[in-house]
Amino acid sequence: MSSYPVSNDNVSWGASIPMRDGVNLSCDIFFPEQSGKFQTVLLRTPYGKGTDEIYKVASYFSKKGFVFVACDVRGRGDSEGIFTPYLSEARDGYDAIEWCARQKWSNGKVITRGASYSARIQWLTALTKPPHLAAMISTVSPSDPFVEDPTCIPSPLVISWLFLISGRMLQNIKNVNWEKIYWHLPLKDISRLTGREIPFWDEYFKYRPNDKFWDQLRYQGRFNEIDVPVLHVSGWYDDEQIGTPLNFAGMRNNAPSEKARMSQRLLMGPWPHNVNSAQKLGDIDFGPDSVIDLQGYEVEWLNLVLSETATDKHIEDPVRIFVMGSNVWKTFSEWPPKSVSYNSLYLSCKGSANSRFGSGVLIPTVPEYSSRFDSYVYDPANPALFIADENFAQIGGPDDYSSIERRDDILVYSTGKLSSDVEVIGPVRADLYVSSSAVDTDFTAKLLDVWPNGYAQRLCDGIVRMRYRDGYMDEKYIVPGKIYRVTVDLWNTSNLFRTNHSIRIEVSSSAFPKYARNLNIRGNPGELESWETAVQKVFHGSSNPSRIILPTVGSLDGRFES
Repeated sequence: MSSYPVSNDNVSWGASIPMRDGVNLSCDIFFPEQSGKFQTVLLRTPYGKGTDEIYKVASYFSKKGFVFVACDVRGRGDSEGIFTPYLSEARDGYDAIEWCARQKWSNGKVITRGASYSARIQWLTALTKPPHLAAMISTVSPSDPFVEDPTCIPSPLVISWLFLISGRMLQNIKNVNWEKIYWHLPLKDISRLTGREIPFWDEYFKYRPNDKFWDQLRYQGRFNEIDVPVLHVSGWYDDEQIGTPLNFAGMRNNAPSEKARMSQRLLMGPWPHNVNSAQKLGDIDFGPDSVIDLQGYEVEWLNLVLSETATDKHIEDPVRIFVMGSNVWKTFSEWPPKSVSYNSLYLSCKGSANSRFGSGVLIPTVPEYSSRFDSYVYDPANPALFIADENFAQIGGPDDYSSIERRDDILVYSTGKLSSDVEVIGPVRADLYVSSSAVDTDFTAKLLDVWPNGYAQRLCDGIVRMRYRDGYMDEKYIVPGKIYRVTVDLWNTSNLFRTNHSIRIEVSSSAFPKYARNLNIRGNPGELESWETAVQKVFHGSSNPSRIILPTVGSLDGRFES
């Protein structure tokens, strides 16, 4: 504690916040040096309120004239009760906000702040309409169930997160053979291999995706019930990135009041889940401007939207994003930007597109031939791999996939070298015409920036599980051999493809362990222990125009060398 810059005179350690059921939550309260009534920033976390990072942030906010309250959630750290991820957080959040507002040091305005778990619980709390909730700072917020993972079963990597929080204090996840656990079948039983009781893992497999159990974790269809300003923060390589732009657009379009709608702000950097932590991610250096004074940005926004003179038209160009490749920040008036055009690049091949040594190409016009297909065998025992840390901490980055693209079960389609720069900003999707010999399977797509030296930099990717091709509420198997048109959501990116670079898309049927393997057979995926291989076909041509759709600044005409 000796390195902490705020004296103990300005901190109340281990204060208690009573919940309506008699449970007390433990919090540390950091006060400004001056006396008076202040706006309060409330952070609720399952990761321990006593970290150096929280002390640093709390010190910053208290010096800026805020009271900062760092609180252990129910059943974690010093707080009483039993911890069950998410399920008590909305009610507890309401009680904590209203407790803060009643204190003698409060002016009645409470701002919630936090990342990841601490971001999602803000949204769940906001739905309970605490009267004194004044604003939210939501960083890398998870989405509703099955938005991030349309396979509708959890990523095997999730078990390492549940292991981390499976007790009052954080557990050491370094001494577990996670790779062995991820490969185990049936998936529902892998919690037993960790050596700890992890009951929440079992919840994933008790309920089907359309069960009402999941409603208590959903908020993204209810933005019309949330009437507060929100600062939305994420990074292009945040493994939960999809939620943040969705939430900004949802609040911008659907918040109940004009003031709330106009008080939204979106910030997207070249960051991983741990936003704004370094200018280099993996092998890619995004330059010194990629790391910003984030706390200063938050305070500037709070002072703007919570001032007594705030109006419903006080934020201009509320979208601030970092463009990778050019490594510059840009601002826009909305998301997705209205200034981009949605241009298609069509899959084409005269031979075989298997691996990066094949002849798959991307072209700006529909192929002249009627229909061809590329084929590969997907074997769940030998899935295509997704480059990621061995645990949940960071699932993917700007990694080089050139070595993985040697596999024949990955179809690779690339443009020629670019004759001029191409800027892509916004949501990316792939429309694919596919068939399979199986009754259920997956199709994946990945967008890459291929450098002149062959480095194939992942930008964004996605997956569709065929039984949920029309959404998780409508589970239905496919007819083997029948051609289906499917859309793969690749999330969002912001990247300048430089002259002499190439644009590439990969198509495959697995991205393990980011997504649980599809075993290609009928049944509850979490309970299956056997599998079948599947013959997969991806069609292209005028009759089946498979394509990737890119939000580009300007047209793609004449941008490619032959």
